Amino acid sequence: MAEIFMTAEGKKQLEERLKDLKVNGRAEMAEKIRVAREFGDLSENAEYDIAKDEQAKMEAEIIEIEAKLRNATIIDEKVKGDKADVGSKVELKDVKSGDVYNYTIVGTHESNPMEGRISNESPIGKAVIGKRKGDEVVVKAPVGEAVYKILNIK
Repeated sequence: MAEIFMTAEGKKQLEERLKDLKVNGRAEMAEKIRVAREFGDLSENAEYDIAKDEQAKMEAEIIEIEAKLRNATIIDEKVKGDKADVGSKVELKDVKSGDVYNYTIVGTHESNPMEGRISNESPIGKAVIGKRKGDEVVVKAPVGEAVYKILNIK
């Protein structure tokens, strides 16, 4: 698995989710399976099959979270320097429309465009990384190209 960028807070949330799944999730699944077994013949027991499927999905999530944590690189949200990078907060102006957008560049795990947190692997993230205040970047997206001017990097 490739290196995964995340904030310290993002790592903490993943660790909490993992702990919850291992402690509470596994206990709940064991109880669901125990109850489902009481319905009779396992070969024709839909409740048992559903419980086992849910258990498999939960175990897959545990494995995925553990892999992410093993490959996590904590980003410094107090980025120094004048180039945009993972952890930077960037202010962009759409050259065509004049609209201004504020984004924080994060790893894919923590991205949430509705909250202004974009992935370093997103079209805007890729275009902005390594650029400086005042630079113009062309963002290639499925709907076409857009040109943004970097107004500020924090």
